[in-house]
Amino acid sequence: MAKNISFLTLSFLSLIFTFDTFGQEAKATFIDARELTLVGKIYHKGPFYHRLDTAAIPDLPKAVKVLATHAAGLAITFQTSSSKISAKWCTSSGVPTDNMTGLAFEGMDLYIKRNDRWQYAGVARPKSHNCNEAEIVANMAPGNKTCLLFLPTYDETISLQIGVDAGATISPATHPFKKNIVVYGSSIVQGASASRPGLSYPARLSRETGLNFINLGFSGNAKMETEVANLVSDLSMDALILDCVPNPSPEEVLARTTNFVTTIRKKHPKIPIIAIQSIAREKGNFDTQVASRVSLKNNYFETEIKKLQKHDQNLYLIYADGLLGDDQEGTTDGIHPNDLGFDRMLHKVRPMILKIFRSYEI
Repeated sequence: MAKNISFLTLSFLSLIFTFDTFGQEAKATFIDARELTLVGKIYHKGPFYHRLDTAAIPDLPKAVKVLATHAAGLAITFQTSSSKISAKWCTSSGVPTDNMTGLAFEGMDLYIKRNDRWQYAGVARPKSHNCNEAEIVANMAPGNKTCLLFLPTYDETISLQIGVDAGATISPATHPFKKNIVVYGSSIVQGASASRPGLSYPARLSRETGLNFINLGFSGNAKMETEVANLVSDLSMDALILDCVPNPSPEEVLARTTNFVTTIRKKHPKIPIIAIQSIAREKGNFDTQVASRVSLKNNYFETEIKKLQKHDQNLYLIYADGLLGDDQEGTTDGIHPNDLGFDRMLHKVRPMILKIFRSYEI
């Protein structure tokens, strides 16, 4: 009987240490994500979760400055022995647009390395438009895990803490991607309308190739301005992808393409520059003005790129044909790819990009 009482006492004490009062599980230990490894930012200057230090670039267009505060393409990588992972984070008070999920706009998604592959593990669901707390994944098997947490695509991340089991280890992981491949473009590059941050096409390219694709997507504002050309030319990069045709007018495409490329070439004479035409907007299936406008922009872009190619053997063009498939099911709103549309884009552009990169030993 004494042994049974002793066993029951120890069991009861164990429950006390494992649970808070009223049966609630003990709280996780949280660590500031700034103590871990930031992925996707080419220069670690300015506010931690901003893609660019816009204060150092005063002549950028105002809209580009605002969009640069969004954390699109940024991720935190870390190692932990925890059986669960949680997050506390605050964003600006922005509200998701009608073509974006809350998860993509101001939530996060987690990937964990398994068998040399980044595998989806869970999401941090936002319940408000300011500060949130969420359990991302629980009940994981023992052992150390390498994690990659993608930050909100269309909102400014103000703070982030990552929670693990009390007593579990958590530490910065080695940066998982090599080289710097800058992707300059529109809302499609930034991530609209993927259902969650890690499904934007630059994020997928990073996970699937091991290369560091830097997201410089500026929703509605990738217009190849001279000031932005100067900004991009100053970046340390091994390749550049231009997916910027959707935003400028046909006249701006015609007037600005050559200047943008030649500005880059002055500082990066040998890197591959891969230009991508605009996807065929499915709004143009019946709206003839939309179809005509997209076609004109793509034609102007092709004309300018081909002129430049006569003197630039490191400049490439990917045509829009088939980027979204041919069944008109590849967008959320007739403009922005859904997850299916992004998958189709990748099936076309990924092998072409990798073939080009092999020639440069990237």
